[in-house]
Amino acid sequence: MTDINQLAERLEKDGIEVLHVGLFDYASIFRERRLRREQFLAWARDPRFSNTLPHWDSADSLFGSGPYLTEALTLDPQSLRPYGFEPNAAAVIADYAGPNRDLMPRAVLARQIERAEAMGFEVRAAFEFEVIFLEETAASLRDKGFADLATFMPENKCWSGQTAADQAAFVAGLERVILDHGISLFAVAGELGPGCFEATLAAETPMKAADDAAFFRLAARSFARSRAMTASFMASMGGSFPGIGGHVTLSLRDKKTGRNVFSDPSSSTNDKARQFIAGMARLVPEAFALCAHTVNAYRRFAPGSWAPKSVTWAEYTFTTAVRSVPSANDSARLEFRLPGADCNPHLTLALALAGGLDGIEERLTPPEATPYGGPDDIPPGATRLPRDLLDAAERLKASALAARNFGSAFTAHFAHACEVEHAALARAVSAAELARYLEG
Repeated sequence: MTDINQLAERLEKDGIEVLHVGLFDYASIFRERRLRREQFLAWARDPRFSNTLPHWDSADSLFGSGPYLTEALTLDPQSLRPYGFEPNAAAVIADYAGPNRDLMPRAVLARQIERAEAMGFEVRAAFEFEVIFLEETAASLRDKGFADLATFMPENKCWSGQTAADQAAFVAGLERVILDHGISLFAVAGELGPGCFEATLAAETPMKAADDAAFFRLAARSFARSRAMTASFMASMGGSFPGIGGHVTLSLRDKKTGRNVFSDPSSSTNDKARQFIAGMARLVPEAFALCAHTVNAYRRFAPGSWAPKSVTWAEYTFTTAVRSVPSANDSARLEFRLPGADCNPHLTLALALAGGLDGIEERLTPPEATPYGGPDDIPPGATRLPRDLLDAAERLKASALAARNFGSAFTAHFAHACEVEHAALARAVSAAELARYLEG
């Protein structure tokens, strides 16, 4: 139960006059209400919101039989942050408190955070997103039928100092918008491909890290639209565009000492980190839908792409699913490199944590490291990742490990949501298919 009086005092102290209060759905879209402070505080005494969020697909089409009505909420005062697009405004996140509570991404992540704490660990995490900017508006995209897209920075080369110089004002503007939303940021830099940038967010507590990631996408998209552009987090746009990732790094701290439990005096991957990797290698192929919940996400895993096709690992290697960055100091961490830029941050982090904590609890042994393997190589004994969203949904639905970690209600419901998403595009025919088959 939120202490309304304490929240009111904080809003008064910070000069907040407008609140954007909402929930993140499966697509990590912030579904919100905008309320002036007086109206917000009155509403917050019995907060409610439509219960439809876990029951619609990426096109806002409802599936299931309802009933659709308002559901009680709890407000998370720790989530209060600046809302950078409006003066004297803030955003605050709510969570369902009724029948849909356990179906929502933040609740799934909260369960794993509580589990880590019960095991004596504090989690630190950060996301790293690639994003592609286009010289297109919402109207121009539709006028063109989302084809023949006008690129931004067509001359861009990966990590180019020329791009950094030419686009210094653009990058500074993007950075300012990110910081204005209370998002912890490490750096913004150019990446591979036309219009491609990478934002490396700074390490935070796990819920804040996932919230930051979701708000980052909101901020980047709105920044682009303010410049008559579009920011795309679509995992694969095809053509000359690269597949883009949404990687997450994490580490565990001993709650009593604050020591990074992945650190090792020899600067190598220690037993705890290896156990964590082993648990991920077991769970991720079964519950892969949690970090790849769109049809397009699987285009990024086409043969010849940089994305690994199984849960491989090695120290420092960029072509593996899990990249270990060992250290004798506090910087030891693991990087989960499978998720695309379209991933749900809360579910992605929950997936990595659930597998890793299983590995530590059961003292699992990881597969052999593959520092010289390519992304298309599947080591002997490794399980290939799902080839498409339907495959992922079927594996999730059948997974006892997933049901144990995420709850049987969520697992069944999310698997069904993925089946619905797959079915929505099952009859879609691409221009490439027409060109290949139309004339025989």
